Amino acid sequence: MKKAELTLPEIALIGGTRGLLGAGIALLLVDKLDQRERKAIGWTLFLVGAISTIPLVLEVLGKRR
Repeated sequence: MKKAELTLPEIALIGGTRGLLGAGIALLLVDKLDQRERKAIGWTLFLVGAISTIPLVLEVLGKRR
C-alpha cells in the first residue's frame, strides 16, 4: 500500500474542496432558488471545488511513497 503524509492544513483544504463540490452539486439539484440563480451559484461552487482539487491531487501524489 502506498502512503502519503499530509499536514492538517492540507487535509482541511481537501475537505473544503469536497464541501464546495458537494454544495455546488446540491444547488444544481434543488428547486429552492430561481433556476438561473441556482445554476449560476451551483456551477460556480462546483467549478471552484473541481479546479481547486487539481493542485491538491498533484501535491498528494507527489508525496506518495
